[in-house]
Amino acid sequence: MDLENQARIKELAEKLGPENLVVILGGAEAEASGLAAETVSNGDPTFAGPLAGVSLGLPAYHIFEDAIKNLVDPQVYDDQVSMMEMVLDVDEIIKEVSTYREQYAKF
Repeated sequence: MDLENQARIKELAEKLGPENLVVILGGAEAEASGLAAETVSNGDPTFAGPLAGVSLGLPAYHIFEDAIKNLVDPQVYDDQVSMMEMVLDVDEIIKEVSTYREQYAKF
């Protein structure tokens, strides 16, 4: 997760309260998605960005997860996301993101 997005998330958590935020990820790789999930829940593990050492406890979900997928208009999901489900390792991505959510999310 780039430094600009980290700063935005930190600012929103301070303004709205972390209990009022959920992060939806859309990364194409399990490792990158997991790193983003860890960053918003437990802090930046690279200690390079605004969330270094900042444990917001935010729950992160990937757009492929049923909990999120079912909230999206089916036509929009089909148009914007479904093709990626055919070429990516969806199960591995979901497993990676949910691992960090289960371990670190507080809300």
